[in-house]
Amino acid sequence: MNADRHYTEEVQRVWEKLKELGYEGEILVSDKTIFTVEDASRAIGVPEEHILKSLIFLVDEEPVLVLMSGSNKVDIKKVKKALGGRKIKMAGPDYIEENFGYKVGGVPPVGYNIKMKALIDEDVRKYDTLWAAAGNDHAFFPVSPNELVALTGGLVCDLKKQ
Repeated sequence: MNADRHYTEEVQRVWEKLKELGYEGEILVSDKTIFTVEDASRAIGVPEEHILKSLIFLVDEEPVLVLMSGSNKVDIKKVKKALGGRKIKMAGPDYIEENFGYKVGGVPPVGYNIKMKALIDEDVRKYDTLWAAAGNDHAFFPVSPNELVALTGGLVCDLKKQ
C-alpha cells in the first residue's frame, strides 16, 4: 500500500474534497481490490466491522448517502423514518456511475457534485478508525467516526437491521 499522489480522476476528486473539508490524513492505494467488505478487510488487514460501507439510496427520488459499519445490514424502514420519506430504494450501479462517476466498490463518503444528505449508522462510533473507499476499488482512507460526521454533515442514528 502506498500514498500515491498520481490518482485516477475519481480518486483525485475525493482527495480534493477531503482537503477542502480539512482532512489531514491520506488516501492509500492497494494492489489488492477493496470491491467487497471482505476484500477490503483482507487488503487493509482490519476486521470487517471497521470497513465503512458507503451506500446510496433514493428516498422520494432524492439520493441519500447511508454510511454503515461493514458487518451491518441496512434497515430501509429506519432510513425512511430518519428522513420522513415515503418511497425508498437502493440506487443501482448504473445510476451511481452516471450521476456521480463512481463504480460500486469505490463509492466514497465524500466527493459528490451535489450536497447529499448523509445518515451514519450509530455502530460506527464503536471503532476508533474506519476505512472508507476513496473513489475506486483500490483506494481508501482512514477516518474517525467524529471526522466522518464533520466531513459529511451526517446524522448519526440507528440504521442497522436487527
